[in-house]
Amino acid sequence: MKRASAAAKAEAKPRAADRPAPGIDVEAATKVVLTSLEDDKAEEILAIDIRGKSSFADMLVIASGRSARHVGALAEHVMQKLKEAGVKDVRIEGMPQADWVLVDAGDVVVHLFRPEVRSFYNIEKIWAGATPDSQQS
Repeated sequence: MKRASAAAKAEAKPRAADRPAPGIDVEAATKVVLTSLEDDKAEEILAIDIRGKSSFADMLVIASGRSARHVGALAEHVMQKLKEAGVKDVRIEGMPQADWVLVDAGDVVVHLFRPEVRSFYNIEKIWAGATPDSQQS
């Protein structure tokens, strides 16, 4: 079954006023995030397509780092790569402790965890049932 492109879906529904314009489409931003995480040796990378299931984003990416320092570095590199790719407004939350860092790139939201924190919150269990299009790297 062929999926409609992100650009076609973006035209179909207007963007909420408080959501920043991404600068690039969802697929391109997701590819940038996944490539960055793979290059930086993130573990258990999971991309979950939540289009039509949530109003705050179209794609969630969840990954683990080996330590707080690794999680922080993953977040910084993802932010840098997204900005280089043309995403206009990238925000990061949770950097001082780096147990759970959230990178908000508009339509793509990245959750980076230390392994213990990820298993405690288990957010992929909440969202994995959202759609059969989830992909694990």
